[in-house]
Amino acid sequence: MAQMTNHLRRSEARVASPLPTMDFQARIDQDLKEAMKARQADRLNVIRMLKSALKLAAIEQGGAEARLDDTAALAIVRKEVKKRQDSVEQFTKGGRPELAEKEKAEIGVLEEYLPKALGEAELAELVQASIAEAGATSKAQMGAVMKLASAKAAGRADGRALSAAVSAALS
Repeated sequence: MAQMTNHLRRSEARVASPLPTMDFQARIDQDLKEAMKARQADRLNVIRMLKSALKLAAIEQGGAEARLDDTAALAIVRKEVKKRQDSVEQFTKGGRPELAEKEKAEIGVLEEYLPKALGEAELAELVQASIAEAGATSKAQMGAVMKLASAKAAGRADGRALSAAVSAALS
């Protein structure tokens, strides 16, 4: 009985203490272990695929022992989400809703690793700030505004949505 009580105290202590901040790849490693322990096969497959994509990108950048920084890793996650969004679109057009649902579930797992997306109001505010910073007055200067807005958004906004917001604000 005492052992069980001690075990409960230790698990309560783990739950009560906040998780230390960890780098992106360490978080993926931790989530991989948790998915294995929980026997979540679908989640495990997605995390393994993501880890593989990150490792491939790291090898391309700097060799076998290289590690990506968090911004590069987030770019890889966005790329994987985009691939799955394209697949969902193709499977839906092709009449394969079961495969589209599988891809949507994978997108859900991948989106856990992305920062919270900007809302419409935040996006409009960011675009207005970028326009003011660039001193843009017409669509001819959209490229300069997009460069600034993309840097400020730091991946929290879809490129198409950002472009549409900049275009609408400049017209």
